[in-house]
Amino acid sequence: MAALAGRLLAAAAGSRGRAGPGGARSGSAVTVVPARSETVTRSGAILPKPAKMPFGLLRVFTVVIPFLYVGTQISKNFAALLEEHDIFVPEDDDDDD
Repeated sequence: MAALAGRLLAAAAGSRGRAGPGGARSGSAVTVVPARSETVTRSGAILPKPAKMPFGLLRVFTVVIPFLYVGTQISKNFAALLEEHDIFVPEDDDDDD
């Protein structure tokens, strides 16, 4: 199974024009230029601004606040459980120095 995976990886690397374990590959080298296809078209024209999502901030808060509340409740209940079983009991330190 591992030998098959190694052969598949070597074949994939060889088909992309990358150097394999044998060294540099002979033939014409293909230069890969990073393209930002999110902002430009194939011809190089700049795409228009994306549509603004209405109520984007409201949607964020409608997701964050309930899950933050649920996480707070879980933490509070777990802390009470730890204190009830004397696993973790905070000490009452009076620093009246």
